[in-house]
Amino acid sequence: MEAAPRSLDHFPAAAFDRVDPTADPLFYESPRYVVHIDDGAIAAVGALIERLAQPRPRVLDLLSSYRSHLPPDLAPREVVGIGLNGAEMAANPQLSRYTVQDLNADPAISAPDEPFDLALCTVSVQYLTRPLELFDAVRRLLRAPDAAGPGGAFLVTFSNRCFPTKAVRIWLESDDADHLALVRQYFLLSGGWTAVEAAAHTPPAGDPLYGVWARRRD
Repeated sequence: MEAAPRSLDHFPAAAFDRVDPTADPLFYESPRYVVHIDDGAIAAVGALIERLAQPRPRVLDLLSSYRSHLPPDLAPREVVGIGLNGAEMAANPQLSRYTVQDLNADPAISAPDEPFDLALCTVSVQYLTRPLELFDAVRRLLRAPDAAGPGGAFLVTFSNRCFPTKAVRIWLESDDADHLALVRQYFLLSGGWTAVEAAAHTPPAGDPLYGVWARRRD
């Protein structure tokens, strides 16, 4: 049996409290047909996806919404979204199918018929209240490494923008460098990942974009 991820007791008390503690489905009940980062940051997300994706990947888009920001030449076999607003995901042209699920209330994800090659959490990691459980669940859904290639990758990207009432306290009380370190800790503490890597796209104007990723180790 695989070890469970370490407790959130590693973090300060109330680190994952939020200004608005009401159930997330209430906040996201009304669809928002908008993107949350600018074109430069969207391009940076696409470049990181291209860097990590295997040919014709199966993709899991976590906390999915109106757009997934996949690069146009990716040609995935399937893109599965999990998010809170069905209308937004129904309008996302890159999703093959989707499920409405509150991953803060229940971070367990049903196992697919075939493992995923790439999992994405795009500009939403700041809202996770049970990150170690979710990172552990995602790892189990990714393709394990074998003679044919490395394990599936989990790419987490974020900028300096958020809905402040729904972001967790530890995120709001820290800066971009701290956010990179925090997401790295999510990987390390949830366990079972290769060496964690990171990149930053910080243009002189516009939204910055930060990425942290690792691959399933076993």
